[in-house]
Amino acid sequence: MSETDPQPARRRRRRSFGSVLRGLPWSEVATTAVAFVLALIIGAVLMIVSDSDVRSTFSYFFGRPGDALAASAEKVGGAYSALIAGSLGGYGPITETTAQAAPLICAGLGVGLAFRAGLFNIGGQGQAIVGSILAAWVGFALHLPPVIHLLVAIVAGVVGGTVWGGLVGWLKAKAGAHEVIVTIMLNYIAAGMLAFLLTTTAFQRPGRTDPISPEVDWNATLPRLTGGRLHLGFLLAIAAAVLVWWILERSTIGFAIKAVGANPNAAATAGMSVAGTTMITMAIAGALAGLAGTLAALAPSSNGYAVPLSIGLVGSVGFDAITVALLGRARPLGTVLAGLLFGALHAGGLSMQSLAGTPLTLTTVLQALIVLFVAAPALVSTVVPFLKARARRDVVPTSGALT
Repeated sequence: MSETDPQPARRRRRRSFGSVLRGLPWSEVATTAVAFVLALIIGAVLMIVSDSDVRSTFSYFFGRPGDALAASAEKVGGAYSALIAGSLGGYGPITETTAQAAPLICAGLGVGLAFRAGLFNIGGQGQAIVGSILAAWVGFALHLPPVIHLLVAIVAGVVGGTVWGGLVGWLKAKAGAHEVIVTIMLNYIAAGMLAFLLTTTAFQRPGRTDPISPEVDWNATLPRLTGGRLHLGFLLAIAAAVLVWWILERSTIGFAIKAVGANPNAAATAGMSVAGTTMITMAIAGALAGLAGTLAALAPSSNGYAVPLSIGLVGSVGFDAITVALLGRARPLGTVLAGLLFGALHAGGLSMQSLAGTPLTLTTVLQALIVLFVAAPALVSTVVPFLKARARRDVVPTSGALT
C-alpha cells in the first residue's frame, strides 16, 4: 500500500469518531430521555383524571371501552398537540421558545457553575432581581445614543448580579457563612428592595400609584428579528454558555473550580486557594444570573417594547434555574438544552391552556416530574430495567484503557 493511500487516514478518522461516540455518557442521555417520557405519561394520566367529562366515560368502561379510550386520546392528544404547536409550530412559536429560554439558560449556567465548585447557588433569584433593577434603571433613567445605551444597561445588570453573587462568596470565604442560608436571605432582601424602590420617585412611573417603572427607552431594548421574539438576548445566552465551557475546560480558574468542587482539602493541599476560588465562582455565577435579570428587563415583548420593571418581572427564573441546571447535569451544553426544553414548556403551556383547556400549572408539574426522574436515576432504572445494563456497559473499561 502506498504512503499516499488515503484509506488508513479514513480508518483513523472513523476510529476517532467512534471513540468520541463511545465516550459520550449514553446512560445519562438515555435516563434523561426516559425521564421525559415518563413525565409525559404521568402528565397524560393527570389530564385524564382531572377532566370530569373524560372521567365519566370510565364509569361504563367495561360496557363500551372505546368511549373512554377515545375521550382519553382526544384529551391527551389535543393537549400535547397544543403544547407542540405553541412551542415549535412555526417561526413565531419557536422564537417565543427562545425568548423564554434565554434567561433560564443564563441563570442555569450560574447555578451549574456553582455546582461544579461544590456550591449551591440558590440565590439566582435575588441576583437576577438586582440585575433587572440596574438594567431597567439605566434603560429608562439615562438617555444615551443607540448601541451605547444598550451596552451600558447590559453591563449595569451584569455588574449588579456580580456584586450580589460575589457578596455570597466573600461571606462564605471570610466568615464561613453557609451559601444556602446567605443566598436565601439575599433573595428576600433583593425582592424587598425592588418593592421599596418601585414606591420611590426614582423608579415609579409619573402619574401612577401602582408599583411600576417608566418604560425602557427604545435605544436600550434588545433588538429582535421582525415577526417574532428572537432577540439578541438569546445569542447572549448562547455566548454565555460558550464562555462557561471555556472557563471550565480551557482556563486555570476552571481547573481550580472543578478541583475545589471534587475535593476542597486536596485542592488546598495542592496549593489552590479555596477561598479565592469560592469568591470568583460565586461572582461569575452572580454575573450570569444578573444577565438573566437583564434579559428580563430589556427583552422586547410581542409589541416590540420592553416590559416595564415591576415586582413580578423576573418571575421565578432564579428558582427555575436550579431545575434547569439539574436537568443539564451542570454542564453548559446540557444547560442550554434544558433551558430550551423548559422554554418550550413555558411557551407551549399558554397554548395548552387556550386551545386545549388544560391548566397552565400542568407544565409546572411536567417540569417537576422531569427533574424528579432525572435526579433519581435509580428510580428510572427500576422502571426501565435496560438502563441498568446500559449504565454497566458505560463504566466497563475498554481493552485500550487496560493497556
